[in-house]
Order: sequence, then C-alpha cells, then structure tokens
Amino acid sequence: MGRLFWKSFIALWLTLTLSVLAVGAAVWLYRGTNEDAARLEVATYRSNIALDTVESVLQHGGPQAAHQFLMRRPPRGGPSVLVVDANGHELLGRPVPPDQHDHTRQIQTADGASLQLIAVPPPARNHGFGARRTPPPLWVPVSTILLASLVFSALLAWYVAKPIRVLKRAFDAAADGQLDTRVAPLMGGRRDEIADLGHDFDRMAAQLQAQIAAQRRLLHDVSHELRSPLARMQAAIGLGRQSPDKQDTMLERIERESARLDTLVGELLTLSRLEAGASGRAEHLELVELIAGIADDAQFEAEARGRSLVFSGEGECWTWAQSELIHRAFENVIRNAVKYTAEGTQVDVTVQLSADHVQVVVADRGPGVPADELEAIFEPFHRSDAGTDAPGFGLGLAIARRALAAHGGQIHAQSREGGGLVVEMVLPRRAQAPQGAS
Repeated sequence: MGRLFWKSFIALWLTLTLSVLAVGAAVWLYRGTNEDAARLEVATYRSNIALDTVESVLQHGGPQAAHQFLMRRPPRGGPSVLVVDANGHELLGRPVPPDQHDHTRQIQTADGASLQLIAVPPPARNHGFGARRTPPPLWVPVSTILLASLVFSALLAWYVAKPIRVLKRAFDAAADGQLDTRVAPLMGGRRDEIADLGHDFDRMAAQLQAQIAAQRRLLHDVSHELRSPLARMQAAIGLGRQSPDKQDTMLERIERESARLDTLVGELLTLSRLEAGASGRAEHLELVELIAGIADDAQFEAEARGRSLVFSGEGECWTWAQSELIHRAFENVIRNAVKYTAEGTQVDVTVQLSADHVQVVVADRGPGVPADELEAIFEPFHRSDAGTDAPGFGLGLAIARRALAAHGGQIHAQSREGGGLVVEMVLPRRAQAPQGAS
C-alpha cells in the first residue's frame, strides 16, 4: 500500500468516526431527555386517572365502597392508590411508603372525613412484554461504529488509491520506453476524473509512440535517400579513376548528384524548421499575384513535358505571411501536379477569394491516389505506388501541409472524377501583421 492509501484511509476513518460519534452522542442525549419526559408525562396521566377514580368511589359510596373497589381492582401495570386517614392508617392496611410522593391528593368525604390519596407507581419490571430494556454497554455501539468506519474507509481509500498506483506504474513504464502501455482497460469501468486521466495518458502514449515511430521511419528514409546519390557519386569517382577519358562525364554525374543532395538537405532543413515551429519574418503579400507567378513558371515546365497549365483567379488578396514558406507550399503542390499529370492533359489552378480566407484548388489528370493514401501523401517520404516512377523525394506535400498549418491554413486531397487528383488549400486572410512581424 502506498502513502496515498494510508493518508486517505486515516483521514477518512478519523472523519467518519468523529462524525458518527458526535451525531450518535447528540441523538443519545436528545432521545434520553425525551424518553424521560415522556415517561414522566405518562406516569402523571395514569396517576391522575387512578386518583380520580378512587376519589369518585369515595365521594359516592364512602370508604366501604372504596374498600371493595380496591380489593377487586386487578393490577394492570398501573399505579396503586393508597387511602390514608388523618391518623396515618391505610384503608386496606397496606404499608405507607415513607418516601416523598409526587402524586398525592387531599380530599374530604361527604361525612367530613379528611383523607389523603397516594398514587404509588408499580415496581419496575426487568423482563417480559412491555419491560423497559436495559441499554447495551457503551463499548458495544462504539466498537461497532469503529469497525464499520474502518471497513468503509479502507474500501474507499483503496478505490481512490488503486487507479493512482496503476497510473504510476504506467508512467514508470513509459519513462522506461514502453510506450505501448495502456491503462484504460485497468480502470474497471470507472466514469470519473481519474478514468479521464487514464484515457488522457493512453492518448498521450499513443501520440508519443506514433511520433517516435515517425521519427525512426524518417531517419530510415533520410538514410536511404542520402545513400543512393552518395553511392552513385562513389561509383562515378571509381569509374573516373579507372577511365581517365570518362572523367568529364563522371564529373557531370557527380555534379548532378551533389545538386540532388543539396536539394534534399534543403528540403529536410525546411521540414525540420517547420516541425520545430520556427517562425520567420512575416511580410505583407498579395496572394493572387504570388500564385499567378508560380503558375506562369510552372507553365514553362509543363510545356516542355507536353502538358499545359491554366490559371484562374481575379482580384487581390493581401495578407501577412512568411513569403518563403507560402511560396514553397503553393509551388510544391502546383509543380507536383505538373509532374504527375498525364502527357497531353491540363493542370487547372483556381483561386477563389472570400471575406476571411483564400481557397486554392489544383487539379491534375495524373494516375491519382488510392483513397486509403489520401492522408498519407502528406507525410514525409511517402510516395504513392501510382507515381513511383516520377522523380522526387516525397517531401513536397509534407512541407506544403506544415507551411500552411504554420499560417493557420489547411490542405486536403481527393480523387478527381475521371482520374487524377484534386488538392485544395485554404489560407486565412490576415489583415494585421502577427506579433513580432516587421
């Protein structure tokens, strides 16, 4: 048992015990006072009835009638009535108790005799029906209260401390690298804040596990992408050494591979900066003109490949953004569409403006993407099987998504009817410069 269990257990037990004892003492005192008052009231009522009865018999029938009445009167648990004359003699010859009597009455009969009527309560009965029961010793209820509060406090403290221990073991396991640890199945169907904490832990562990897996996969992909051009460069160097007449050709090959490495490292640095949330300098940009310029540049590339590009967009859309990142995001998507669209087809770039955002839609007629990969294409180094022959590293769309997200934007992809892919980008319009921009 942990410290939390004992602290909770002792605090609950003391609180329950003191509360129950205090309430029990108050009830006992209140009940005892009321019972005494009730018994006194009943005794007075019965004594008055008995005295009234004997007095009536004496007034109407005299001592002789009272004598016969008292002799025939069976005991029914009520008080006995003594009739005492002025000389201290009782009518039936019964002894008169010397104690102070609470219920007495002085009367005068019709013949002028002065008599005292004394109501004597019946002796207390210790058994039988109607007998007043003797309360149990004080230690019996006190022991019962202590035992009941002890069990209840232990159960409640265990109920509170158990999930805390489960969470502690889960955190220890996660700290040791066991990110597949989950605590929700161990909560036992709880529906309280501790269960919510367990679900939050599971979600946190799942996210950490996914991020670490993504980092490992990214490291593997980066190593693979770097190894290929390096291997080709080493091969070119070896061939150049073996065949001096091919050195110019090999140098050109090495230059191309170096440029490829430079491009890869540049995209990796951009992706790393976006993943780290680094913020650059914001500028006041006109997005329609920016996207139109990118489309014009892509048009030359499309024509060289036997394809075409049509841009559609009017008006102005001024906003504050990081020029390099936004330019890279739109350029990656548009050039990606030009690269994958089929020969002889057209890429459509459409810009639509609204009061609070700008929407850019890029549609191509390429091989498309399977429905189960529409989200995966925005992950680093992911390349659909339909486009494995196209050159590239699989970083363009990943950079586009993170660049737009850094500006509060979104990007989605969907299959195009008739074949191809439609990429929709939405970017909010910022009328004021973000804090820190100049």
